[in-house]
Amino acid sequence: MTVTIVGSQLGDEGKGGIVDLYGDDVDVVARYQGGDNAGHTVVHEGEEYKLSLVPSGAIRGKVGVLGNGCVVNPRTLFDEIDTLQERGLDPDVRIAERAHVILPFHRVLDGIEEEVKSETDQEVGTTGRGIGPTYEDKAGRRGVRVGDLLDPDVLRERLDYVVPQKRAVVEDVYGLDVEDLEDPDAFDVDAIFEEFREFGRRFEAEDMTVNAGAFLSATIDEGQNVMLEGAQGTIIDIDHGNYPYVTSSNPTAGGAATGTGLSPGVVGGGEVVGIVKAYLTRVGSGPLPTELGGVVGDTPGYDEQGEGDDEELANYIREEGGEYGTVTGRPRRVGWLDLPMLRHSTRVSGFTGIAINHLDVLAGLDEVKVGHTYTLDGEELASMPATTEQWARCEANVRSFDGWPEADWGTVADEGYDALPENAKAYIEYIEDELDTPAYAIGVGPGRGETIVREQPF
Repeated sequence: MTVTIVGSQLGDEGKGGIVDLYGDDVDVVARYQGGDNAGHTVVHEGEEYKLSLVPSGAIRGKVGVLGNGCVVNPRTLFDEIDTLQERGLDPDVRIAERAHVILPFHRVLDGIEEEVKSETDQEVGTTGRGIGPTYEDKAGRRGVRVGDLLDPDVLRERLDYVVPQKRAVVEDVYGLDVEDLEDPDAFDVDAIFEEFREFGRRFEAEDMTVNAGAFLSATIDEGQNVMLEGAQGTIIDIDHGNYPYVTSSNPTAGGAATGTGLSPGVVGGGEVVGIVKAYLTRVGSGPLPTELGGVVGDTPGYDEQGEGDDEELANYIREEGGEYGTVTGRPRRVGWLDLPMLRHSTRVSGFTGIAINHLDVLAGLDEVKVGHTYTLDGEELASMPATTEQWARCEANVRSFDGWPEADWGTVADEGYDALPENAKAYIEYIEDELDTPAYAIGVGPGRGETIVREQPF
């Protein structure tokens, strides 16, 4: 069967830890969208691993697949694989031949466009990894796919077509001289061809490329379990998020079908687990109705959002939760849990269960608040409106819960749900009732053994 892991908020919910938590029953973990803009932190046997591209299950010796919905930077991929090997692991990673390749000019163009947008306060706050420009070329039918790296004639043909276009964009649209850029080789056909053909040779030598849909279907037909791993979160989904402050792919459960080649019936016939952080964070721009105080440093678009209502509390939660981007290192903006957001996410992906992480971070507070509904133009809304402009005008209607004390969270995890403080259980049960979805797992610390497991989805 399949279990699909979906971020229910704005990313950074702790998806990698949940993939690891259920890893014993998994044979294959497949990423279905995104690229090295994703950040997964996995703690295994006391060791911390920070991954941005390799599927989380690789830490536990599972086969990892990067599906056709991903965009792959071979530089990052092989750096991560080599680093894991140096730490004594032997990751088995397969890459869909239909997945698109992030090329050097994509990263350069990503940075240029964000800089230009910043002059009019329109920057999205991207990671600068070239994700958006790669998906743009995919949709424009001028992309380079992993399978192209295996055929030198095809690769050369693709590069001869696309690279002159990108040089023209830099020079004629942005008025810059390619030779003055920090990496002029990013627009050199010969240099790109030589480097990426070599990546193709390594893919071939290590037998890494697959037809993802056929590979995963055969795996399931053999009776093995497949976990489908999404990156980022629902509210930055290109279709269902707060556009334009979104990623360039579909982190929602529908993306698991299109991004792997499995049918919607296969994905929908399995479990879909929504990952929920017990409060709310985001890196980057866009509205945040339940936002607390200002973030440390310069966050793009933050000035438009105002200072929030409690900067000291926001800083406390940020430090207690280690709320800094896995990929970027940027401090995350912090807010209370947002139920209209979670209702929207539950509807879009059809969660069969949720996992609530970082419950321990809120311990010790006298009061914990939740955005229960919104008010927009005098009307109460239970879910998010369709446009970002409307969402920016929403005011959160807050419910307050009595706080819960610090505890020996390792002992609580061992003893199970009943060992949680009563007020923490009231908070969890409120979320379950509002979403009409059971909590399969409750994270009370960063380690795999610091999670209360109530349901094994496999």
